[in-house]
Amino acid sequence: MEKEYNLKPVKLRKGNPCAYNINYHIVFCPKYRKKVLFGKIKTSLERIFKNIIEEKSWNLIDLTICIDHIHMFISAHPKFSPTYIVKTLKGISARLIFQQYPDFQKKEFWGRHLWSGGYYVGTAGVITSEAIQKYIQANSSNQ
Repeated sequence: MEKEYNLKPVKLRKGNPCAYNINYHIVFCPKYRKKVLFGKIKTSLERIFKNIIEEKSWNLIDLTICIDHIHMFISAHPKFSPTYIVKTLKGISARLIFQQYPDFQKKEFWGRHLWSGGYYVGTAGVITSEAIQKYIQANSSNQ
């Protein structure tokens, strides 16, 4: 199935009171690295992440949901720390997934924790953005 994302070119962005080019490669996985991110869960997560990113006025450059982890490439104003971005994405998505699929929580997880506590975040500017996108796309073909 081919992705249908409106990938916006990585470019200099303007925000009050600055211009910036900050792009984050974010990776996180479900608790216990369970292989549960497929089917309706994957579809719902794609929609949820897109909605969160749009509401926060961040820019989704790329998103790949693999069966046991997620890669995101996001551009955000410097007022948003990487920790805030990850906490927001993980917190809201877990709450909404468990609301939509209560049996999923009971069957696969306990204690209302969908995501593991850790995550990876790397920053990129113009030079390495393309390399990160190619890496994400190359790894999505393995799933």
